[in-house]
Amino acid sequence: MDKFTIEIKWGVIFTVLALLWMVFEKTMGWHDVLIAKQAIYTNFFGIFAVLVYFLAIRDKKINFYNRQMTWRQGFVAGIIVTIVVTFLAPLSQFVTSNYITPDYFENVIAYSVETKVMTQEQAEAYFNLKSYIIQATFGALVMGVVTSAAVAWFLKTKKE
Repeated sequence: MDKFTIEIKWGVIFTVLALLWMVFEKTMGWHDVLIAKQAIYTNFFGIFAVLVYFLAIRDKKINFYNRQMTWRQGFVAGIIVTIVVTFLAPLSQFVTSNYITPDYFENVIAYSVETKVMTQEQAEAYFNLKSYIIQATFGALVMGVVTSAAVAWFLKTKKE
């Protein structure tokens, strides 16, 4: 278990940062009065997500591999972070939906129907806790794998 301490730490940091981002979105009004902007502005979290993966894999390289790390070692470290984030995603989504922004689903459903993007039934089927838990879980898994591969490539030790 000690060999995964760094990845677990960064997986938890990622999840806490994601929750703080939800507080930020709510504070900015993107979950109610400015909900039209949320679909665009939420993507800026990706910058922080990549930064956390960079810091996690770099931490592993420096403090576990003594500054000598192959792409595979970095990728595996990123995958472990991804497993932690994926495991915590349902809890994070539950906290977000029930405590940080409990009116979000109601607001986004109303907005989607009002702007004729979806029917009431389509919006209710898409914007709900179960759907968002599934999206958060699979999104964390897919984006984590891709991000891990890319970051590990940049952080691998170059041959001289």
